[in-house]
Amino acid sequence: MQVLRYASLFGCLTGLFGQANAQQVNPPALTQLRLDAGDRCAAARVQTAQRSALSSVSHRAKMNRYDVKYYKLDLAMENTSLNVAGSVWMRVRVGNQPLDSLAFELYKSPNGSAASVPSLLIDSVVVNGRRSPGIRRAGPDATAALAVAAPANSLVDARIYYHGTAPSGNSAAIGNGLSNRSQVRLGSGQTFPFNVTWSLSEPFSAHEWFPCKQILTDKADSSDVWVTTALSNKVGSNGVLVRTVALPNNKVRYEWKSRNPIDYYLISVAVAPYLEYVNYANPVGGPRVPIVNYVYNQATLNYYQAEIDRTPGFIENFSALFGLYPFANEKYGHSMAPLGGGMEHQTMTTQDGFDFTLTAHELGHQWWGDNVTCASWSDIWLNEGFASYSEYLSLQAFSTPANARNWLDNSLTYAQRSSGSVYVADTTNVGRIFDYYLSYKKGAGVVHMLRYLLNDDTKFFRALRTYQTQFGGSTARTADLQRVFEAEAGRSLGYFFQQWFMGRGYPTFTGRWNQGGSNFVLRVTETASVPASTPFFDTDVDYRLTFSDGTTQTVRLRQSQPTETFSLTVNGTVTSVAVDPNQWVMDLPTAAPTRDNTLLATRAIAGNAPLQLFPNPCRDQLQLSALPALGRVSAQVLDATGRVVLRQSVVAAQPQLDTHTLAPGLYYLRLLGTAGEPLGRGQFVRE
Repeated sequence: MQVLRYASLFGCLTGLFGQANAQQVNPPALTQLRLDAGDRCAAARVQTAQRSALSSVSHRAKMNRYDVKYYKLDLAMENTSLNVAGSVWMRVRVGNQPLDSLAFELYKSPNGSAASVPSLLIDSVVVNGRRSPGIRRAGPDATAALAVAAPANSLVDARIYYHGTAPSGNSAAIGNGLSNRSQVRLGSGQTFPFNVTWSLSEPFSAHEWFPCKQILTDKADSSDVWVTTALSNKVGSNGVLVRTVALPNNKVRYEWKSRNPIDYYLISVAVAPYLEYVNYANPVGGPRVPIVNYVYNQATLNYYQAEIDRTPGFIENFSALFGLYPFANEKYGHSMAPLGGGMEHQTMTTQDGFDFTLTAHELGHQWWGDNVTCASWSDIWLNEGFASYSEYLSLQAFSTPANARNWLDNSLTYAQRSSGSVYVADTTNVGRIFDYYLSYKKGAGVVHMLRYLLNDDTKFFRALRTYQTQFGGSTARTADLQRVFEAEAGRSLGYFFQQWFMGRGYPTFTGRWNQGGSNFVLRVTETASVPASTPFFDTDVDYRLTFSDGTTQTVRLRQSQPTETFSLTVNGTVTSVAVDPNQWVMDLPTAAPTRDNTLLATRAIAGNAPLQLFPNPCRDQLQLSALPALGRVSAQVLDATGRVVLRQSVVAAQPQLDTHTLAPGLYYLRLLGTAGEPLGRGQFVRE
């Protein structure tokens, strides 16, 4: 579905481009900005990975007996085929038990396939200088016996020599770790001859072009990618190009070195007769960052240069917001390939073209996905949601408020096309992992709501920088991000992540209001779209009051129960009320609140008065003060999802609540009179 939707988008956007010849064509103006960078990012992955993970559970257990420290790929590749030949050096540290075999993943054609079917053949495996006496292969699972068992906690050097042809998703229907094309598209749909081979390994396709361990939590400490190819080609990859070596028979070897931690799926190659264009970013407080761009030819550069030249400003802005560019000791860059979007290969993104939001999105991944990588595909929103929100942050910094708001509105519209959860339950399903509506757009909405929850951009961006500092070079889960934001908020946020990460659906807020003199009353009822999963969303909401003289006032009110009645003092005659006018909350659209003269607005509503609760946090007893002198009242305790979990009667003479039956967590208390009228409310934590 996403691929088909993308195909339509691509057909439209290519019509905007200029002719692919020497004539320079001006790129579209920013007012024509495309808002589908996340869609193009998703399409690039889904289009080339229409399969589920193949490695068996038992094989993953074998791979977890060691920790990868280093990869060195030394391969022969050309821009005209999917043939691969050479070796991969894996340096690993053995776990707490001796290692008698090395388990890894490498693509093998199904048993019984014809000789012409693409496959990668293992020539030999040499471990600590001794050839493996036997290699077992079962699908992508490969296990090489060690001639001598490696001691526990020792370093092991394994060299895997192999050759063959990488599978193509166009014929094998199992993914596309490597792809190549003989023509590319530029301009108004016109194509021109250009041979290019490139990799795209996310999420499970790295083994389709090199032997590796495809487990997210095992980042290599460093890597090298050496590629021998025709002298006419350039090779783009991770890290720093240390040297190129001229070889006999009009060949050249590109030697790329990276000394930053890297996950398996971020190791990359792109091989083509590229034109190189370099520009630079100068982030405040950090070193100058070279941006190495490999583009098709001069006509391509002429067309895209203005967009490419946005990259330095994007890096400088993100460095100020997220922390300094994490790979400044190496570089940033782009390699062009017709992959149908972008892929955030570490330090050298692969893109099919350059436009504002796509470039911002893939660059954002250098922090969100590359420097800190999700520890499980269940948490892919940590990569894609934050990269998508990076588009919005770039629009805020470099575009117009109208474009930024347009992006936000479109993002919410897309998110609400799915009632699913941001949490990915099925981590073998590529389409679900890279669900555009959930992982990208709803994920971005969750980031936006965290910003709203803190209600302080200083705290919000400090939380982002803290997360990058704590988990940089490693992996993280949603729970890790939650703890960082809880430290800034100064309270538990379990209810928020239960609602918006694990939960499903969206709230709708319908309201009625009335005014009597300077007293204004607003009654709001919240309805959840998937009540069986998430019956209630506890959240603040902004309301904009418009007065008869044209002035406005925005108030922020807490929806802590399905129906809330708020009382305000206003200076003017209210003519209309708007719910969430700045689109902070992912609420479903509904009609604006209407005036209801049956609502009393002649005095402050006591139900809006906060209760004094102590001790807070509490254990078995919660004391209440300043109760109305009405004798016995009803107390209701709600959990973070809005469910009533405790009901008790409370007497004003002894205002206390027995909480010993409650599990530790955050709760909301409301007091109701004999007619069900609200008398007071508060929140507390039980230890």
